[in-house]
Amino acid sequence: MKPRVRYAPSPTGHLHIGNARTALFNYLYAKHHQGAFIVRIEDTDVARNVETGIASQMAHLRWLGIEPDESIEHNGAYGPYRQLERLDLYTRYAEQLLEKNLAYKCYCTAEELEAEREALKDAGDDKLHYSRKCLHAPHQDAPYAIRFKVPENSTWTFEDMVKGNVTFHSDDIGDWVIMKQNGIPTYNFACAVDDHLMAITHVLRGEDHITNTPKQMMVFKALGWSPPVYGHMTLIVNEQGKKLSKRDGAILQFIEQYKDLGYLPEALFNFIALLGWSPQVEEEIFSPEALIEHFDARRLSTSPARFDQTKLTYINNRHIKMLDSEALKALCLPFLEQANILEGKDESFVDSLIDVFRDRLSYGSEIVALYHDFFQDNPELSSETQAFITTIEGVRSLLETFLRNLDERTEVLTPDIYKEIIKETGKTCGMKGKNLFMPIRIAASGSMHGPDLPKMMHLLGKDTLKRRFVRLLQDEDIL
Repeated sequence: MKPRVRYAPSPTGHLHIGNARTALFNYLYAKHHQGAFIVRIEDTDVARNVETGIASQMAHLRWLGIEPDESIEHNGAYGPYRQLERLDLYTRYAEQLLEKNLAYKCYCTAEELEAEREALKDAGDDKLHYSRKCLHAPHQDAPYAIRFKVPENSTWTFEDMVKGNVTFHSDDIGDWVIMKQNGIPTYNFACAVDDHLMAITHVLRGEDHITNTPKQMMVFKALGWSPPVYGHMTLIVNEQGKKLSKRDGAILQFIEQYKDLGYLPEALFNFIALLGWSPQVEEEIFSPEALIEHFDARRLSTSPARFDQTKLTYINNRHIKMLDSEALKALCLPFLEQANILEGKDESFVDSLIDVFRDRLSYGSEIVALYHDFFQDNPELSSETQAFITTIEGVRSLLETFLRNLDERTEVLTPDIYKEIIKETGKTCGMKGKNLFMPIRIAASGSMHGPDLPKMMHLLGKDTLKRRFVRLLQDEDIL
């Protein structure tokens, strides 16, 4: 049987890295096994729902390249795909449990329940289970919730795809509410009912959900259903090994933040897939198609997944290098336009600018910072760079010769002509290799490293180059 898996977000916020990983692993599992990937919106927590939450979730899943087979946008045979549109189903199955004496009505008020919890705390009880006060209560003409009657002296055992054999005991779980007084189901009840009715075969989710599993399993058993196969992925932690928190401002954690910075969706897809999973091949850069081919749930990690920003930047840089010129231009252009960098510039300038920074670019918006660093009036030389240039014999003569050869050129200068000027300078001064190219690069850019030299010089332009060479030649502390 082909698997049916689901990603079931609550529209209480935008798409977070952790939720994106859950969606991605389910998607990869489904596609690897030619199964179906379903997105179900669990919107029963009405008070916390964000108006734009659903649209944001769906848009950013789509941007990442995670396209559901069934969802609110792709109707299938198992809809509706929003829980608030399925309330009659939950009511029906809650009533079945009442009829079977596997659940009961609870008339306790919020104040009574709070008082009961406080009394348990004062008595030193750390389980805080409901007292079953209403288990045999007569019918009352009053609002009520419905509680599941947890069987005594029972265990629930399942083989977790990640953690192996897991067992829960009934004495660790109190009678829990399946339907609230307002007629809305609680998370675990609605989740179990939907997983059955939508024929979900496998559930991959974060390990913070593992304590929900016995409650869902007891609903399956009570209604005579078979539960799906569960797999609980380890937490994502920061570089200090602490659980990734949405309040941690040191890490960008929402997919839209990366989209707005000009990260590539295929790079995020690649990076997130490696958060808690490893391929059998010795490689880190994958296309979505390759990840689908290689995905094996048996290789899900049992150790926490570390969110490594440096690795993400590296992966994005590698994907940027694979873009053709037009795709890279489309990525960078909005950021250059927003920064008013292109005013008065022609198409060839834009092409040259993007070409020069292609290998250094880690994300789209970085082109703006690279531009400003590149064109600053007085690039500062590091101590290492200053020390190096003083070791080159005849460096002053070399720079003066280059400047003179540059000044003599009256035609439109291209990268090829700059290459000729460098070659001509080396021949005149009897210098080649590192001793020729490095001083010229330092004078032009202030750095010993950087983009292709003739292309870089063409982008800087003749006037800027002349100013920089003259400034260095006038600095007696260096030359």
